[in-house]
Amino acid sequence: RNVAFCTIWGPFPVVVWVGLATYVLLLLTGALAGLKRQIKALRRVPVAVHRGLAVAALLLATFHLVLGLSAYV
Repeated sequence: RNVAFCTIWGPFPVVVWVGLATYVLLLLTGALAGLKRQIKALRRVPVAVHRGLAVAALLLATFHLVLGLSAYV
């Protein structure tokens, strides 16, 4: 049975939850970079945090892609 479409975490399949988590990480990464001019507290956040969020988003997006493609293979 395909893991991507199991509903083990509520009403939505796993692939949807992973996609939503990826989207949230991408929004956080962009907001961190874009809001540094407006919010002074974000200026103290190191660039390594931004890069870490971006890497986590890319890894989660790749996992989301593999889950989505696993339905067809």
